[in-house]
Amino acid sequence: MTTKVTKTEAEWRQQLSREEYSVLRKAGTERPWSGDYVETKTEGVYRCRACNTELFRSSEKFDSHCGWPSFWTPSDSDGVTLIEDRSLGSVRTEVRCATCDSHLGHVFLGEGYDTPTDARYCINSVCLTLEPATDA
Repeated sequence: MTTKVTKTEAEWRQQLSREEYSVLRKAGTERPWSGDYVETKTEGVYRCRACNTELFRSSEKFDSHCGWPSFWTPSDSDGVTLIEDRSLGSVRTEVRCATCDSHLGHVFLGEGYDTPTDARYCINSVCLTLEPATDA
């Protein structure tokens, strides 16, 4: 079982940049096509920028052409939590880090992508760090 990360807002503000804090802690969204990981093909593990929990793997990343990194499943079903989001006048499903409760993005179903789950985990690049795979 993963140990929860709990910090005060002051501690989060000290640890994160202004943009990271806005997205991770206040559920903001980075501008489309502005993130470091939108088009990267680097193999490796994507981790939560706030707490370093493994969230996604490059093998589950796909080109959705939506402006944000997209994954068809998390690397560990316990790594993220899904929460109903009724903001902006619609019903969506928010994706959060299960360890530190940081906002990551949203998941969308039934959009017709040719992936094993037909899910698109649309994740803000600023919420992630990429740990490149190493050759054994």
